[in-house]
Amino acid sequence: MKTTRPSFESFKIKALENPEVKAQYEVLKPIFELKQQMINARLAANLTQEDVANLLHTKKSNISRLESPNAEHLPNMGTLLEYAKAVGFSLEINFRKNSYA
Repeated sequence: MKTTRPSFESFKIKALENPEVKAQYEVLKPIFELKQQMINARLAANLTQEDVANLLHTKKSNISRLESPNAEHLPNMGTLLEYAKAVGFSLEINFRKNSYA
């Protein structure tokens, strides 16, 4: 009998039922979203991490670290601006009122 693994989405839904997990997720969510946008922009530009590294005169491992979901690797503003330009995008930053504030 073949067992199917739960999807990431079903795992996420279950994990977010825990209030502590949900609170930490909400804190880290903007970082994950930013990094996903970076990846999406790079892919939309039809560039590899190696391509972006060459454009930014750095190593592929630095781009990989920059795009990783690890919250310890936060890019500074200058790096974000350079990355956006390298992949043919501009950087836009917005402040939004928290719905819970």
